[in-house]
Amino acid sequence: MEPDLSTATDDASLLDAAAQEMGRVVLGMPDLLRGVLIGLVAGGHVLLEGPPGLGKTLLARALSNVVGGNFRRIQFTPDLMPSDVTGSNVYDPRSGQFQFRPGPVFAQILLADEINRAPAKTQAALLEAMAESRVTVDGETRDLPQPFFCLATQNPIESEGTYPLPEAQLDRFLVKLVVDHPPRAVELALLQASLDGFDAADLSNTHLRQVLDPAGVLRERAAARAVRVDAGLLGYVADIVGRTRQHPAVELGASPRASIALLRCAQVAARFEGRAYVVPDDVKSLAPLVLRHRLLLLPDALLEGARSDDVVAAILRDVPVPAHA
Repeated sequence: MEPDLSTATDDASLLDAAAQEMGRVVLGMPDLLRGVLIGLVAGGHVLLEGPPGLGKTLLARALSNVVGGNFRRIQFTPDLMPSDVTGSNVYDPRSGQFQFRPGPVFAQILLADEINRAPAKTQAALLEAMAESRVTVDGETRDLPQPFFCLATQNPIESEGTYPLPEAQLDRFLVKLVVDHPPRAVELALLQASLDGFDAADLSNTHLRQVLDPAGVLRERAAARAVRVDAGLLGYVADIVGRTRQHPAVELGASPRASIALLRCAQVAARFEGRAYVVPDDVKSLAPLVLRHRLLLLPDALLEGARSDDVVAAILRDVPVPAHA
């Protein structure tokens, strides 16, 4: 299907048009939609955290409708095996040979639903795919379709039956977005939509327009990489991430991969706003999304109620903003 670009006007980029189109069914979450699209175009993966029933799966379905591409969903459960994710070699009695049967990871948009309900071995099956856009099965490496984007959801870690994601896998998520309960006005709109016949499991009647296609996503990625970043802003990014390794409440700070992630996201945010250059506010607005899941706090700080977002907020207050950025 050819994308319908009629939603993109002179005043709105394709990214903004995609966010508006998704917002027709994902109500009251404009910042969340923006964060997901920034993650997609920046070339990373997104982790959504929140209790069940807040529209995380609906968001993924809306994204697949608006962006296009092959969409697959994996429901992570305690008995899910790595081969259920990557695929496996199956014996074909007609040919007398083993044939590879691709798993659901061979998609352009992958919803890894409730990823922290599976044990670490199965979670790790996604690690190579997320890091290198390829998987290895029985010693043979196969490339995934491009663009490959993993949108994973997880329940809060205190929920029963959840397994914390290992630090190595958390670091592979470009951003982590937190989904909260909606305000009363949004919940009323959801109730009215339900009365009007809206079904979150079937978006065929919503007539969502496809604003982008996979090739368009790759073009947007290339365009975002060309957004100008002054030397002062490079130093600002490095200072913010470097402070996470020095903060008294942090046991393990963010790595240079986090600096690169923050830079890439800031470039996409600038493009979202129609600018060809990054400003400090792009960096400041995205720092919590990029850093919150990459900080390991000290046990004493956790006992005192400290959160990663609080640490990031304090760092942003302390790091001087470049004067001429």
